[in-house]
Order: sequence, then structure tokens, then C-alpha cells
Amino acid sequence: MSEAIEYERVGDIAVLKANNPPVNALGMDVRAGLIAGVERAEAEGARAILIYGGGRTYFAGADIREFGKPPTKPYLPDVCNRIEASPLLVVSAMHGTALGGGLEIAVSTHYRIAVPSARMGLPEVHLGLIPGATGTQRLPRLVGVEKSLDIMTTGRQINAQQALELGVIDGIAEGEPRDIGLTYAQELLDAGAPRRAVSEMPAPAPIDFDAAYDATLARSRGQISPAYCVRAVKAACDLPFAEGVAAERALFRELMETDQRQGMIHAFFSERAVSKLPELEGVAPRDVNAIGVIGGGTMGSGIATACLLSGLNVVLLEMTPEAAEAARGRIEGNLGGAVKRGKLSQDKYDAITGKALTLSTEYAALSDVDLVIEAVFEEMGVKKQVFTQLDAVCKRGAVLASNTSYLDIDEIAACTSRRGDVIGLHFFSPAHVMKLLEVVVADATAPDVVATGFALGKKLGKVSVRAGVCDGFIGNRILKTYRTCADHLVLDGASPYQIDKAMTGFGFAMGPFAVADLAGLDIGWATRKRLAPTRDPRERVPTYPDKLCEHGNFGQKTGKGYYDYAGGKRGGVPNPQVMELIEAERAELGIAPREFSDEDIVRRYMASMVNEAAKVVGEGIARRPLDVDMTLLFGYGFPRYNGGPLKWADMQGLPALLDDICGYAEEDAYFWQPAPLLEQLVAEGRSFDDLNKEAA
Repeated sequence: MSEAIEYERVGDIAVLKANNPPVNALGMDVRAGLIAGVERAEAEGARAILIYGGGRTYFAGADIREFGKPPTKPYLPDVCNRIEASPLLVVSAMHGTALGGGLEIAVSTHYRIAVPSARMGLPEVHLGLIPGATGTQRLPRLVGVEKSLDIMTTGRQINAQQALELGVIDGIAEGEPRDIGLTYAQELLDAGAPRRAVSEMPAPAPIDFDAAYDATLARSRGQISPAYCVRAVKAACDLPFAEGVAAERALFRELMETDQRQGMIHAFFSERAVSKLPELEGVAPRDVNAIGVIGGGTMGSGIATACLLSGLNVVLLEMTPEAAEAARGRIEGNLGGAVKRGKLSQDKYDAITGKALTLSTEYAALSDVDLVIEAVFEEMGVKKQVFTQLDAVCKRGAVLASNTSYLDIDEIAACTSRRGDVIGLHFFSPAHVMKLLEVVVADATAPDVVATGFALGKKLGKVSVRAGVCDGFIGNRILKTYRTCADHLVLDGASPYQIDKAMTGFGFAMGPFAVADLAGLDIGWATRKRLAPTRDPRERVPTYPDKLCEHGNFGQKTGKGYYDYAGGKRGGVPNPQVMELIEAERAELGIAPREFSDEDIVRRYMASMVNEAAKVVGEGIARRPLDVDMTLLFGYGFPRYNGGPLKWADMQGLPALLDDICGYAEEDAYFWQPAPLLEQLVAEGRSFDDLNKEAA
């Protein structure tokens, strides 16, 4: 037998214990060991088999070390079928997580019991796949079609109580999994319980699968794997079990060959790799228990909320008592929302708002904090005033962080006597919800300060990305470029509304003009004014957005921007004034508008994004292409199933993209300057993913 499965005999019960730390992943040794254990139990005359996980969990899913490699026997569907086919009673005792293949193993056993804290689910859609080891055929027979589809198409986890109510498991018991499993198995034997194979249960009652398919595809904004779940579950209703399993396998293999699967696997691994930096190996972060936050607006309150929810004490500084109380209201509103969603208990809420949060109007209140984050107005003079004050009052060794979105961290650090303690921590609004954190490393930032930034990001549950110093860092610098591309498309003949439609069709939750309305058009206006004195005369800069702002139309917060939000509605309708301004500017510039297809729009928009991203990597602002991909995925709504802009570029083919960029440069040589790194990769026949592998 494989060492990954330990065999033990307790009376009439054969015990198979998974021993493949840390998560008992279902690698080849585990799969082979399960079959060998079942066969041994049958040969030795046992009456029942108990399967459970040693360590912290039941089987938590597939072995990621096997991803991308040819499958090896025994295949997981065969393991599931062999377990279920045993004439002995087979029982699972579940703790930790039973995810993906882990849950498929569990529903292949005849009975299931779990500890109260156990969680389970079928998250394969997050990898661009469907459950591929009989899960789409067995789960509907247990819980019905609609409940199965809810679990599969969302990839969400359910707790033990939910699983019991749905019928996924048969019981919940406190104790060690081995103990509760042995007790339950013996009770079943004593009661003469029958062997109960899920595959032998009646086929589930069908639903309107065509409507379910269309609704699922619409909800997933172009991701196809959830809709494939619907097709697989339909097979469970329409076909005998063995034929349904074959249909599931065929659908699984189809998805394995798609770009979406490639993109989502890339996102899965990159999310885990992005915060692992060779420069931080062996570097200990500084201790951080108390946080200072300067500014209690939407961003500052969100940062404070995130810190409070993570168990940190927060001192929030505002200019006046009235502003401080307004900040308290915002924070309590954020925390109250967490209570309503069941993410925070009322007792914890009371403790946080009563003891963990301190409000002040005096810089002296920050004298004992371990790390302070300023979230004040985006203007260099204001930032320098804040950091001069912090330099005077904060204790030695305190980390001084700026939440600036664009400004030069080196220039901010230069106004202090402790440049090594200064770092950028660029949060995304709302900061207690959005997962991205750009850790901006200045020239003099000390390594342990960088480590502290990443440690804080981990504590806050963020995806932290290292960024160098430039205007906009990684995300906003690239955003500025593809947003400029959209502006050029508008001047040349597209409408903001066609562009938004094309990009939501690509998979973004919102198009660039709807996003601008949400963020506030005054932000872009301020940036354009800030950059105007140094602007290259060759740059095409439209004036119609400034005219919108001059009329007081800043987007959702004023009720009108590119869209009209009459009645306070979040989803607006096109503002007719916008096209009037655009047409007037086209006439003034002598531009004859031309038609663009949605495909033309997507190609140009994405080409501009990729080209600027390649410059960001080539200049070292991002160390690896995957850093760019994770920034756009977690901060800018890039569709996960496309992996990120540079993974998308690899899948499209870099030579063709470079050809397109060179073609666009014939119209505007200033904007469409090919990135040297992109040209180099094409010349060498390499990809962005090759650079990721070299940096690993």
C-alpha cells in the first residue's frame, strides 16, 4: 500500500487514514492508496471501511503539483467508482475542507459524517473547469438539480450545517474525525444499515436546462465553465449513470483545451506567487499592532475598517472634531455592514468600536503607533506637510506609509529624516472590500519595511503586489494608457457607450466610462491639469471630459457624468450632452468620424493595455509579468478567465499583437510606441510566461 494512505483494522472496520500533508491532496500516491486500502479491507473480511484525513483536513482537492502534467493512473473518477462499488459499508468522516475531488470522494462513499467546523464545495469553476470525477452526476442525485447547480456554478463553500440540511452529509458530531467515524460506522453496522450507493439512486428531476444555461452564462459574464456545469448536470437527468459520467468527462476535457482554463490556472498560481519575493527571503517584518490612519474620508475610513477587522488597533486622525465624528460614522457603517452579512458578531463590533478605534485631531496621538498610513488629498504639497509632521512625532522604527495613487514616493520620503522607513501602500476603494494592495518601494525603503508592507497586506487578506516608483505605479499607469486609448477611439468615431458595451462583452464588470463615473470625473480632471505643464505637444488630449467637469458633472456623486443617474439610480442612461460635446470637438479638430466594430475596440483597447504593461515590466516597475496580471485582476476588474493582460497577450500571440501596434502607430506614432520588451520577446520567439518562469 502507498504510504500516503495508512491502513488500520479496528474490529470489523478497516480504517484508511490519508497521510499526505499539508492538505491531503489527491495525488497519484493517495489515489492508488485508496484503491489498495479498499481491496485489502475486502480481502481481509472487514465489514466496513472508514476513510478520514490525518492532520488538519479531509481531502482538500487535487494535487496542484500535477497541474499541467499528463494524468496518471489511477484516475480520480475510477477511484470514486471503485470506492462506491465496494460491497462493504464505506463511511467518510470529514473535517477541515472537502473541496473538489475531496467532496467527490466523499459522495462516492455510502455514508458521511462531519465535525461542525467542516466545509465543503466544488470550486472547479474557479479553474475554468467543471467537477470531473463524477461530482456532476452524484451530487444532483443527493440534493437535486437546483441546489447542485448553485454549489457548482458559484464554486462557493458550504459549512457542515448547510451540508446536512441539503443532504450532502448524514450527520454532524463533535470530536476527532477518526473517533466520530468509528462510532458512526459501528452504529451503522449494528443497525444493519444497507450499503447505499449514490449512483444507484434515481436520476434527479429535470428543470428547464436551456433557461438555466442562458441565465448562468449571463451571470458569469462570458466565463463558460459554470454553463458547462449545467450541461453536465443535464446529463445526470437524461442518461444512465455510466453514460452521464462519460458525458461529464467529455465536457471536462473540452474545457481543459480552452484559453479560459489556461487563464484561470495562471491566475490561481500567480495569486500564490505574487507576494513571494526573493529579496524578502530571511527578512523579518517589523512588529505591527497599532496603526495610525490620517484622513477619514471614504479611503481612510475603509483602510481603518480593514485594519480593525483584522484585529489591529487604529488611531484615526482628522482635522476637526466634526470631521472625526463623520469618519467614525463611516467606519461604524462599514462594520455594521459586516454584522449584517454575518462576517462580524455584534460582540466583536462593540469591542472594536468601543476599544480598538481611537479618534483624534492631534498628531501627538500617533506617537506610539507602529505604522501610519496617510490617506489625505492627492496633492504633493499636502503629502509633504503630513510627512514632515509624522517625522517629528512618530517613534523611531515606525513605518510611514502613503496611500498615494500616483505621486512620487521618493519625493515624499525626502522630506523626512528617515527615508528608509517610508513606503507606499496603495489601497483600492473601498479599502475594506477590494483585495489589491500595491506595495510601492522607494529608492531608500529598507528591506524590513518592504517585508512589513507585505506582512500587513497578508494580515488584511490582500493580494499584495510589489511596485516601483513612477507616475501611477503599476495599475494607474496602465489605466491611464488604456483610458487614453478609449478617449482616442471616441474622438475618432466610437461612442463611450459602444466602448463600455464592447468591454463588458469582453468580461469587465463595467466599461471605462461607467468606471470613471463611479470613481468621480473630477479625479481624472485633476490629473490632466497636474500633467498639463509637462505634456508632450504630440499627445492627443480630448477636452470634452473637462467641459463635462466644468459644468459640475462629476459622475454618480453629482447625478450626471457620461451617464445620467436621475433619481439616484446606480445604473444610468446615456447623458445626451456627452455626444453633443464630442461631436463639437470632432468638428473643431476636423475629424471625420469612422465606424469601429466591437472587435476593433477590444483589440485596440487591449493592445494599448498590453503595450504599456510591457513597458512597466521592461522598466522594472513590475518585476514580473504576473505582477501586472494580478494588479489588473484584483484592482481593475480584469476578467479572471483571461488570466490578466499579459497572459491574454500570450494566448493571443505576441507577434500578431506587435503587428497591430505597429499598424496603429502609422496613425499616431506618439501614442503607439511599441514596448522594447514586447519587440524583444517577439524577436526571440518567447512569451511573457517565459519571464515568469525565469523569475520563479
